[in-house]
Order: sequence, then structure tokens, then C-alpha cells
Amino acid sequence: MLMVLIPTIMLLPTIWLTPHKWLWPTLLMQSLIIALMSLSWLKWPSETGWMSPSHYLAPDLLSTPLLILTCWLLPLMILASQNHISLEPTGRQRSFMTLLVLLQTSLILAFGSTEITMFFIMFEATLIPTLFIITRWGNQTERLNAGTYFLFYTLTGSLPLLIALLLLQKDTTTLSLMTLQFTKPLQPSSYGDKLWWAGCLAAFLVKMPLYGVHLWLPKAHVEAPIAGSMVLAAVLLKLGGYGMIRMTLVLNPLTKHLAYPIIALALWGVVVMGSACLRQTDLKSLIAYSSVSHMALVAGGILIQTPWGFYGATMLMIAHGLTSSALFCLANTYYERVNTRTMLIIRGMQIISPTITTWWLTASLANLALPPLPNLMGELLIISSMFNWSYWTLLLTGAGTLITATYSLHLYLVTQQGPSPQHITSLEPPHTREHLLLILHLLPIILLILKPELILG
Repeated sequence: MLMVLIPTIMLLPTIWLTPHKWLWPTLLMQSLIIALMSLSWLKWPSETGWMSPSHYLAPDLLSTPLLILTCWLLPLMILASQNHISLEPTGRQRSFMTLLVLLQTSLILAFGSTEITMFFIMFEATLIPTLFIITRWGNQTERLNAGTYFLFYTLTGSLPLLIALLLLQKDTTTLSLMTLQFTKPLQPSSYGDKLWWAGCLAAFLVKMPLYGVHLWLPKAHVEAPIAGSMVLAAVLLKLGGYGMIRMTLVLNPLTKHLAYPIIALALWGVVVMGSACLRQTDLKSLIAYSSVSHMALVAGGILIQTPWGFYGATMLMIAHGLTSSALFCLANTYYERVNTRTMLIIRGMQIISPTITTWWLTASLANLALPPLPNLMGELLIISSMFNWSYWTLLLTGAGTLITATYSLHLYLVTQQGPSPQHITSLEPPHTREHLLLILHLLPIILLILKPELILG
């Protein structure tokens, strides 16, 4: 853990001491080296357990893919932000990079922690840099409103979790993930236990977010700068899924009795959010609503409590993180040229920049889970485990899959096909930086076809 954590923290003096001329290349190279070093975690010595366990930090098979995704995302965020942040004064550029590094540090500590208390503190600590990124570097005046939604939804959901953890500490005398799995299962005996179960999962369901408490996400995505949208879609939503997987193992056998309404809400959310995507006019808003739909499927897979459900949820989280982040980058390439995200204005791009159209096609097909991509493997595992649990779930999951394919193709066809409007016929060509950014997003998804067990958790 320390071989990645210490270089990440050392990025802070690099940011503030590097001359302005070398600021972006130095930070990009150092963060890319950290991302490549994190790939060494993929070489796993055993099939189970924790690697190099300490009292506080240790990766295991579940947290390793999420840790690598977190490290992989920092150089990509720097690449994506360079065009519009490099126009600002040097002090603001350094502040922006500092927030990105602090966010990565808290995420590494959250995913790598072996104590639930430390996980909770780092889970909350990710709020502060994200809030600053949204409210200070967002594009429209609505960003303050989006920041308020983001802050209060997350904090309101987290308070019951804190109380639930204090009660768990009182009952079991430990909050270490290494020892909690060996404690005696807590038997449901009163309404208080059921409230405790809901308190344990509320923060994670808001963070994912579950349909019904999802209103903060489209606002935050639409108003955030590109780096904010990327880290929200790729990693911050996955904190919710990761926390749920960790906590549901402690909450057995309560989950078997209490998960029905949440599974029903999640499956309904898959269909409703997919349908909402079909009537979006804003490019980023459509991608944000599609994230809610995918994460609802992840929530259902986790709460079913079967090995296939857990495997599918972990695989879909990683695949969706890369795909969704790539779609936000593609939306940003158009926004930087046309200064609008309205889909009806951005039309006929295939004639103007056919290379970007190739990336749009690849990302859209990954989003609709084209075989044999890991997106499809994750969805199939979740849908199969749900069908085994109840035959009726096939109606909602099947409808959700169909709607996902429809809005993904709609997104591609509306932006790429048709006649080009007069005002966008003379745009600057795509840069090498943008091609590199998209290759680093989509190449891992394609390579994971060859060895999908790396992200099964």
C-alpha cells in the first residue's frame, strides 16, 4: 500500500514547487508512474485473504481493482482538464491539482482501510475536495445549488451510519474487517435491529445512488468540470457499492428478511432511470442518469447475497467506471469546441471528426453491454442471480437491458448522424491528448475481456 500512497502524497510538494512551465508534464508523468506501479497489485499470491496485512491498511481481492481504478484515473483527469484549467492563473491551477491529489489520497485510504471507522472517516473526507471542485470550477451558476444538494444528501445519509457503527462497536467490541467476519451473526430481535440495518446501508445507498435518493447526482455531474464528472462516475459512486459489500457480510442474516423493498426499488430504478435517459436533451445529463440505472443493478446484485451477485456487482462497477468516464470525456471534447451540451445542436459530427465518432461508437457499445465486454459479463451475472432468486425479476431486468441499448444508440445516433448545423462546420480537429485520453479509458475495458477474473473481486 505504502509504495503507492507515499508517492501520491509526494505529488503535493511537486505541485507547489515545480516551475509553471513544467507543471502539467511533471504531474502527468508522476501520476502515470504511480498508476503503473499500482498494477503490481494484480499479481495476487493467494485466492483469498488480505495482502501484506497491517492494522490499518491492506488490499484484498475486492478492494484491489477499485484501488487500481482510483490510481489509473488521476493521470486521465489531468489530461482531460489541461485544456480549460491551463488558461487560469498559476495559483488556481496548483489549487485544482492539489484537490485532485487529496481526493485520490482519501480514496486510496478508504478502499485500503481494514477498519470500518477509518473507512467511514475517509468516505466522508472525499466530500470536501469534490465539493470544492464542483462549486469553484463548475461551468454554470447552478453549481452552488448542485454542491448544496451533493453535500446535504451525502451528510444526511451518513449520520445514521455513524450511529449504527457505534452500536456495532458496542455489541462486537471491534470494527476491524479482519475480525468482524469471525464474530457471531447478529440475530434480528426487535424493530431497533431493523432500524440499525437500514442505518448501516443508508449512506451507501445514497452514495450509489439508489432511485429515490438520486437527485443530487445529475445536478453534480452536469455542473462539475470534466475532472469532477470523471471522478464522480468512475470512483465515488463505487464507494457506495464497496461499502455495501463490506457491510452486508456483517449484517447477515438480517439482509435476507429486509432487502426486498430495496431490491424492488433498485429494479424499478433501472427501468425508470433508463426511460428518463430517452428524454434528456443535455449530453452530460443523459450520461449521469445512465449511471443511476447501472448502479441500481449493482445494488440489486449485492443485496441478493449470492456469490454470482457479488461477482457481477464488482465487475459491473469497474467496467461502468471506465465506460462512463470515457463518455464524459467525449462529451467534454464537444463542449470545449461548441460551448453547449444540447444534443440537438451537436449533430452530424461524423462528417466533421470521424475519428472521434469511432471513440463514440466504442464507448456507446460498451455502455449498452456489447458481448464480450466485461460490462455484459457483470450484467449477465447479476441478471442470472436475480432470475434464480425470483423469476419475476426478469421482466424488469429485461426491460432495463432493452432500454439501456435504446438510449445508448440514441445518444450515438443523435450526436453523430444527420446534417451538421451551419455554426459547427469549422471546428478544430481532435488533439493527440484527447486520443490518448480515450485510448487509456477504452483499452483496459477491451483487455479485460482476456482476463475478466482480475475484476471479479
